[in-house]
Amino acid sequence: MTIGFAHAELIAVLVAVTGGEPRVMTIRSGEALPSGPFEMGHRTLQSGLREWVQEQTGHPVGYLEQLYTFADRDRNNEILGGRTISISYLGLVREQAATGAGGPAWHGWYSYFPWEDWRAGRPAVLDDIVAHLATWAKRDPVRKEERLRRVTFAFGCGEVAWNEDLVLQRYEILYEAGLVKEAGGPPEVNPGRPMFADHRRILATGIARLRAKIKYRPVVFELMPASFTLLQLQRSVEALAGLTLHKQNFRRLIEQQELVEETGDTTSETGGRPAKLFRYRSESREYESQI
Repeated sequence: MTIGFAHAELIAVLVAVTGGEPRVMTIRSGEALPSGPFEMGHRTLQSGLREWVQEQTGHPVGYLEQLYTFADRDRNNEILGGRTISISYLGLVREQAATGAGGPAWHGWYSYFPWEDWRAGRPAVLDDIVAHLATWAKRDPVRKEERLRRVTFAFGCGEVAWNEDLVLQRYEILYEAGLVKEAGGPPEVNPGRPMFADHRRILATGIARLRAKIKYRPVVFELMPASFTLLQLQRSVEALAGLTLHKQNFRRLIEQQELVEETGDTTSETGGRPAKLFRYRSESREYESQI
């Protein structure tokens, strides 16, 4: 007798940086990430994902890496007596118009996580979030101190510094506290735009992965045009990290790593004096392909 079975789903977190803003490809008017079942006709997981992305968004996909497999028993799932296992991928693209059948659209990822954008300073929404989390922590006297420590560490309270990489931990605390719509949170709280099932959790996982990865691998160049100014490159990194960077320190780091080279051209689109255009060094790309 079959007690239950698992349904394999492929899901994509497709990221672009456009106009200095990080954006994610969605379907269903911004409520979900592109996804579809892994079928017998798919040669590999990745080829199956590419087929679903093409069908639902019509957007080309270049760089892909497997992100995480979500298989929690309490996930939203429509299979009676079964379970949905979602195999997610992170994709880095340059934004183009999407014309697929899934109602595709690009949305800024900070509309889903407004507390994650510190480029203009500490987000005002964090005051309400931390206050609600403190109330939640105090509701359970036995776990109060443990909950407060988690909130302090994840949200950078008091003397604890903000850690931009803890995107997933912050969302999971908000979910556990019942402060997001996906967890039935009250409408007066509900920070950020909700998504279907646990798609916002999957998006948080993708953001956390990318924020960590740009510190040790030059994947940001997958999001850049063929030529760019150093300011455009810095703004893209800042957009992903949700932080502002010291201009001279950033440029010194880029020069030390020898990741870019001048094209010999300039652009006046910055509004000031013409700025030099750079490109990702082909030698660096060849090295990256070997590791």
